[in-house]
Amino acid sequence: MKNFKQLAKNVLKIEQQAVAELEQYIDDSFESACQLMYHCKGRVIVIGMGKSGHIGGKIAATMASTGTPSFFVHPGEASHGDLGMITSDDVVLCISNSGETSEVLAIIPVIKRIGSKLIAMTGEPLSTLAKLSDTHVCIKVSQEACPLGLAPTSSTTATLVMGDALAVALLNARGFTADDFALSHPGGSLGKRLLLRLGDIMHQDERLPVVTDKAFIKDALVEMSLKGLGMTAVTNQQGQLAGLFTDGDLRRILDDKIDIHQDNIASVMTMSPTTAHGDMLAAEALKIMEDKKINGLIIVDENNKPVGAMNMHDLLKSGVL
Repeated sequence: MKNFKQLAKNVLKIEQQAVAELEQYIDDSFESACQLMYHCKGRVIVIGMGKSGHIGGKIAATMASTGTPSFFVHPGEASHGDLGMITSDDVVLCISNSGETSEVLAIIPVIKRIGSKLIAMTGEPLSTLAKLSDTHVCIKVSQEACPLGLAPTSSTTATLVMGDALAVALLNARGFTADDFALSHPGGSLGKRLLLRLGDIMHQDERLPVVTDKAFIKDALVEMSLKGLGMTAVTNQQGQLAGLFTDGDLRRILDDKIDIHQDNIASVMTMSPTTAHGDMLAAEALKIMEDKKINGLIIVDENNKPVGAMNMHDLLKSGVL
């Protein structure tokens, strides 16, 4: 009976070695490829056939979402009209492990005539495609994980990793930020984590729990019950945040000789509480709350006046948590 676990481990070892061997190809040619794409005034067009095409589609998608406008063109479709998508301002990245893929080579003369810069990504530096290119990124592997040496395995893994290396190098060179990333990922939980700001989810206006520092503790408790956030902001005469009173503060004073009808909220509130601003990312607020081990935040404006409040339950409802 075959030992499938051992066979799988052998595949991992071979492919890990293939990835490790790529480091030697991060050379001047790789630098040249990055420079061409960095200074590209148009788009990076990725072309590949078969398995290389599937990997090329992923590379184009990664670049497009990380600051390098890019899309994939199938070489077969390119020969039947899709070459019209390519302009002289574009950089074309052609992927072929052998460097001799006929469908890819067939469109190289037209790409040259259009005037696009050409980057070849192959496992054969002396191949036709490599020789025709402006620069060549090597993805040569010493062994395919396929025991027959036929099915693209290690070579496609190496291609994918090298594509990631190009995309991430460009990302860093462009100073691409999380906000930039969010613009191309507005959907799903990832989009919510990257786009949602506290101003979008905070309780404000009549839903904002707030009392003055002259109020009695009982008044603060009534406000907390009405607004249902387990806390209330406390403001001074100028309307600025003076402190915060929470359910936790209430539990801590239960053993003290406190008269909720006569004692002032300023005597038991937490002074200088952690605050946030409305334009802060909800994901950033979540990290602050986790680090501080608190369950809510008061949102203040530029004058330190409370304009909103939110808690962990709001993050949960919004899909950030």
